Amino acid sequence: TQEASSHAPVCPKLQTVQENRNAVEMLWLDAIVPYVISDELAHKEGDFHTAFQMISDYTCIHFVPHTNEYNYLEFKTGKGCASFVGCRGGAQPLYHSQKCSVGNLCHEIIHALGLHHEHTRKDRDDYVAVQWDSIMPEKNFALKYGNTQNLPYDINSIMHYGSYFFSVDGNPTVLPFEVGVQMGQRTHLSHLDIQRINKLYHCGDNTQLIYVSPAGFIFTIYKLIKCMFLLPDERKK
Repeated sequence: TQEASSHAPVCPKLQTVQENRNAVEMLWLDAIVPYVISDELAHKEGDFHTAFQMISDYTCIHFVPHTNEYNYLEFKTGKGCASFVGCRGGAQPLYHSQKCSVGNLCHEIIHALGLHHEHTRKDRDDYVAVQWDSIMPEKNFALKYGNTQNLPYDINSIMHYGSYFFSVDGNPTVLPFEVGVQMGQRTHLSHLDIQRINKLYHCGDNTQLIYVSPAGFIFTIYKLIKCMFLLPDERKK
């Protein structure tokens, strides 16, 4: 990765928290992420804006076209979907192949914001069983340590792998202990994904209320400094 020179502005450092984590310490200044989309990916610009909106609609993160900022995301073509975790300083590549979906792209951008995979939390063995014999070499199942932000394990996270991700033999690579749960969705940020990002970036007055509609549907109301929005609750009434 490119290192920032001693005289260049670098990503601000979050105070270290002495507990297990799945978030890193280097964040984007003022929750603003400048970006550049390479010419090779210009035809997929709509996908990038959809992925940005998946995040910015429910958090205080803002994505802006790069002008003269030292730190920025550079979306480039690659063999797969891949990102560094957290703000690294300077032009930071995020790789995107033609096979990557909008949900995959959102997943990688959240890595760049500072979150590791949910299934790499130190407490993951209380919720899932990793099937090491079925995993492709050097894939992302090693435990990470640090700040979980005092939020519970999230089997529904967009940052969680599915049961057959990176299988070398067609068998499951990770199995949930809870019967009937689905892992590996890439369609939306879960409630806990939203809370993690908002807590990590100190998104102001971040509160939530539970609302039950007359028809019996459960919603969670998230209130931020600049907006209030309603999100269907993933729980069953």
